[in-house]
Amino acid sequence: MLLPSVWESKTKFSYEVIVVDNDSQDGTAEWLEEVKPGEFWERNFEVIKNVNNGFAAGNNLGIKRASGRYILLLNPDTKVAPDTFETMVSFMESRPDVGISGCKLLKADGNLDAACRRRFPNPWNSFARLFLKSNRHYNYSDVPEDTEMEVDSVVGAFLLIRTSVVLKIGLLDESFFMYGEDLDWCWRCKDAGFRVWYYPKTIVTHYKGESSKKAPFKMLKAFHDAMWIFYRKHYYGRYPAVFSWMVWTGIQLRLCALILLNLFRKNPRVSR
Repeated sequence: MLLPSVWESKTKFSYEVIVVDNDSQDGTAEWLEEVKPGEFWERNFEVIKNVNNGFAAGNNLGIKRASGRYILLLNPDTKVAPDTFETMVSFMESRPDVGISGCKLLKADGNLDAACRRRFPNPWNSFARLFLKSNRHYNYSDVPEDTEMEVDSVVGAFLLIRTSVVLKIGLLDESFFMYGEDLDWCWRCKDAGFRVWYYPKTIVTHYKGESSKKAPFKMLKAFHDAMWIFYRKHYYGRYPAVFSWMVWTGIQLRLCALILLNLFRKNPRVSR
């Protein structure tokens, strides 16, 4: 899905495509090397064959090889609109105060992928989201989805960041195997004095869960590990040790409960 959508894009900006294949085992890397059309792709297209050390580690390999003013993290389970690159880069060019931006993501059923605009998780909104099924204080569900706005975080499935910001705040944190690294990057971006912006003037389709469903139990563990890594990194020192122990226990109990539920589901899932 990635390459056809990239070929169909229309932009006045030059760009390069770096695909990091995290040990796909289905011939993807070999296929990619065969389909490069024309001289442009010979010069501006690269496939990196990699062992699967996680989403953050894989993206960092590509980031290190990139040479542009902006870096776009783009999931392979996405399809960009023809105007997406032009719209988002033009926005970033007009807003030097914005370090990271994301656009509107729709799932395959046409509904908003709520992860494309998020508040930072904290013990209180995380409890409401994970146990009370209330996303109001996490996913900005109280704000119309076509409202352009500053947010705490966008999603790593489509995340546009200035290279100058990467040089200032560093690469993705590879202690996150999958999930949470985008939240952490946005936290560090804002901490460095830049804004994170949701810009819904173009749409990307996100066929969400295509990667995680191949190994749902492994990804379920990674999802919960990311919760604890994020808490430990950004909140641990703010609360008494007993409260942090309660947070860790709650995460582990939820993980165990969902593992049991997934054993009886026809299609095990990690998150919605």
